[in-house]
Amino acid sequence: MRMGKEEEETLKLKDHHANSSFCDSKTSKSRKLASYVLALRPWTLSASLMPTLLGAALAHKSTGEFSPLILLVTAFTVLSVHGAGNAVNTYFDYVKGVDSKTKADDRTLVDALLSVEEVANLGALLYAAGCVGFVILAALSPARMEHLALVYFGGLSSSFLYTGGIGLKYIALGDVLVLVLFGPLSVLFAFLAQAGTARWATIFYALPLALNAEAILHGNNTRDAESDRRAGIVTLAILAGHTASHVLYAFLLFTPYIMFVVLSLHHSAWFLLPLITLPAAFQLEKESRSSGGMQAIPRKTAKLNLYFGLLYVLTCTVSNSEKLPYIHH
Repeated sequence: MRMGKEEEETLKLKDHHANSSFCDSKTSKSRKLASYVLALRPWTLSASLMPTLLGAALAHKSTGEFSPLILLVTAFTVLSVHGAGNAVNTYFDYVKGVDSKTKADDRTLVDALLSVEEVANLGALLYAAGCVGFVILAALSPARMEHLALVYFGGLSSSFLYTGGIGLKYIALGDVLVLVLFGPLSVLFAFLAQAGTARWATIFYALPLALNAEAILHGNNTRDAESDRRAGIVTLAILAGHTASHVLYAFLLFTPYIMFVVLSLHHSAWFLLPLITLPAAFQLEKESRSSGGMQAIPRKTAKLNLYFGLLYVLTCTVSNSEKLPYIHH
């Protein structure tokens, strides 16, 4: 029996609405997923990944041992905690009124891309993932569990206390935390996981990455100094003032390159490899002094951190272990 013309049109209309609803649902899920990724601030993750790779490279040079699986689990653990810390940062900056519609580096909450509860749940989920990664790492690593736990939970608590709890970021102590967390602590954790023992020499090797990571934060705080002051928080950029903050940014940016030149003269020419990124650093310093140039400085500094870190890790990987100060057998 053939359907009438009106029935055919009705069925076509229903099919159209069904397909449209399916597409809208798919688009909505894609946008939600993109919002979760945005809340992690993926452009900052190189600040923890580079020290992890460096620690593993130094462990290999020191002991001759290297496990890709341990490195993979270490990176997963570190990145999970870093991502959780970013979610906590977004949550507390919004709740405490530091982020607003007119001024926010992360638009996740101020633009209602995610709810406050969703961001809090994301942070909790990532902390849980980091703890699972730590348990697996403790089973794989030759290091004693209590030694790994001391470094891991020190890093986890630091990532929370940056804006959570007493909120070190809001009392001008965030810079100190970043210098420790994205330098010595991350390098030591990765080194310990691979080698099974700690070497204090890793602190020396972590300094260039720590200063570079601090340049990201300080650039961000220098840009936001006025709005942060109005929000009632205190950062190093506010205490230092406009001119001194720009001088400090330049110091953080260029000191690692000076260190590498000195190391190349006394140890291995491979330490000149990260100087490939020096022109980009000069460009960033120039932009930071221009009118309105600070707006994109944090993200551009993070991009520099990625390339700078990769070249530094490559330097330590290809250098003869005897040419690496304080780390050879």
